Parts: sequence; C-alpha cells; structure tokens
Amino acid sequence: MTRPITDGAEVSIDFPDKVYIGSFVRDASFDATADVEGVHLQLVRGSADRRVARLHLHYYLLADILAELAGSLRTLPPMDEAHCQPLLASAEALAKALRRRGRGRRG
Repeated sequence: MTRPITDGAEVSIDFPDKVYIGSFVRDASFDATADVEGVHLQLVRGSADRRVARLHLHYYLLADILAELAGSLRTLPPMDEAHCQPLLASAEALAKALRRRGRGRRG
C-alpha cells in the first residue's frame, strides 16, 4: 500500500551510454517494507508520465548507509526543527522496532 510523498525525491541511474532521471514529488507516492533479507523502497509517479523506481537494500548495506548519513550529518550546521523532528521520530521508531526484534529472537 503506497503513501503520499510529502516532500520529494530524485532518482538518477547512469549507464555508460544513457542516463535515466526521475523526480517524485507531492503528486507521487511511496511504499517501504522490510523482509528477512532487507528493505524495499518503491517510488511511484502516477501521472501521465508514469514512473516507478524500486530499490532493495540488504541489511548490512542499509546499516552502512545509515552510519555514513550519521557521520555526514555531524559535519553539517544544525538542522531546522521542521526537518529534524520527523527524522528523529522515525529513527527512534526504527530503533525501538529493532530492539523488539532482537529480544524476540533471543528469547
């Protein structure tokens, strides 16, 4: 089930002989799910110029990406509250879900 995109995303895929570029903004939607191997992200632009971008990241790669993002954010000036609070709430929800999953597998 897709949800509306509240901000935006740009996707670019570069091949030796061509480039695919797509933007997904407020009239687009997304879906993000997890399975035993990793996470799936789907961006959908449903207008007349319909585009779908799909990405599957395995958990070790996702962990590396999150660590790199944390390092990158540490070098930037403070973020405004409008962007910071939703990111913080989502990161805390992810951490809580991961802690629950870890406990469930040990016990």
